[in-house]
Amino acid sequence: MNWTADNLLELTRGFQATAVFAAAADLDLFNSLAAGPLTAPALARKLAGDARGLAILLDALTALGLLSKEGDRYSLCPGTEAYLTSGGARSILAMAQHQANCLRRWVQLARVIKSGQPAERVPSVRGEQGDQEAFIGAMDNISAPVADEVIRGVQPLAFEHLLDVGGASGTWTLAFLRACPSARATLFDLPEVIPLARKRLAAAGMAGRVTLVAGDFMTDPLPAGADLAWVSAIIHQNSRRQNRQLFTRVFQALAPTGRIVIRDLLMDATRTRPVAGALFAVNMLVATEGGGTFTFDELREDLEASGFVGAAVLRHDEGMNALVAATKPGAGTPHKG
Repeated sequence: MNWTADNLLELTRGFQATAVFAAAADLDLFNSLAAGPLTAPALARKLAGDARGLAILLDALTALGLLSKEGDRYSLCPGTEAYLTSGGARSILAMAQHQANCLRRWVQLARVIKSGQPAERVPSVRGEQGDQEAFIGAMDNISAPVADEVIRGVQPLAFEHLLDVGGASGTWTLAFLRACPSARATLFDLPEVIPLARKRLAAAGMAGRVTLVAGDFMTDPLPAGADLAWVSAIIHQNSRRQNRQLFTRVFQALAPTGRIVIRDLLMDATRTRPVAGALFAVNMLVATEGGGTFTFDELREDLEASGFVGAAVLRHDEGMNALVAATKPGAGTPHKG
């Protein structure tokens, strides 16, 4: 790129629109306007906020094209309700709230690099429970529209029992069960996540095909007997040592000849491509003690160290939807350990 003073300064100002959008998502402002136009004072009363501050925020959102303003009344721009309200058909509101949490950590990046420690976690105005729900919802926001297509990369797409490790609210479990109507699944995640999964699975009419198990995949044994383990958007949270521990737990839980399939970012040897992966490594730097993004060779080494064989890339992707698979050998089959 041909850098100039102007475009470098524009880069430094890029946080401004992001911060305005993030604040609106944190405040649940878009849902509050879904029922119809409101003045700034009326919205301030509804949100229990400061009228002056809210008026300035509303004008900035209008300037960015996210709201419309007629007189002193603000409303959602046509077409945005589907994306910016929690009940919208293509809602990304939870992801916007999650990205606001990421922003609070990213602004501490220089301090993180100086100290070698993750950023201080600062809860949003919605509190820690609200932030947890936003994270789980964000995973559904980005995964639900693509899940059916992505899992077609898991060939052969045939299994009897799926173990969805850290399965969140069940987005990927549902996609796998739609693809294999005779199969069943076990979804394993933290105790506070299980009620969210129960709700989504029941709404989809799939609750009878899924066993929900609460636990921590980094410390607890995984439920045994599955022939396919799905590890989706987890490994980037971990160091390589932690991933080897996780892969070993998956290996121990899988039936012989069972497969592990990992969905995540996949870096090239330079670690500068894809761009999304290089930036996501920064996200893990500020958010975790040892997380990052990994190359296929690193994943293959860590899978083999845990007992798996035949590691291969099933699906290439510039983002989070690359797939890597490996197999647990059957009885009597030699493997690397």
